[in-house]
Amino acid sequence: MDIVFKRLSDIDRSEIIALNTNPLVLRQMPLGDSSFGDAECLEWVTGKESQWDEYGYGPWAFTVSDKFVGWGGLQYENGDADLALVLHPDHWGLGKKIYDKILAYAFNEMGLKSITILLPPTRLKIKAIFRLGFQFDGDIEYDGVHFIRYRLHAPQR
Repeated sequence: MDIVFKRLSDIDRSEIIALNTNPLVLRQMPLGDSSFGDAECLEWVTGKESQWDEYGYGPWAFTVSDKFVGWGGLQYENGDADLALVLHPDHWGLGKKIYDKILAYAFNEMGLKSITILLPPTRLKIKAIFRLGFQFDGDIEYDGVHFIRYRLHAPQR
């Protein structure tokens, strides 16, 4: 199974809308909204794509056999490269493979010293975050929503 990273603008917006309004996905995305329609999606994709021009990185769309399975990657958040990973529930099992590709890009190709991940305090299943090496790095508020920030430092070479 080959996971391909593409630009979000290459994906039909209806597929992004279906993912970002999926009730199981929304439970993990406190900034998500079930009223996310075509106009909101176009603005959202434009904003995500602009990060590539401004920071040299941004979120990707993930496909398997040309099927859109999710989005994520590195997003600029307050001076940090923040990891996002949003998969359709039918493809949650792909998370670790995608994560590994993102980390290789972040630390090997980009040479980043660390990345962060923001999780809502309601996210109770976080043992995997610690197993991956993330450490608590403080609280942060984003768009009026409280998140807990975790940081992963680049492996020592």
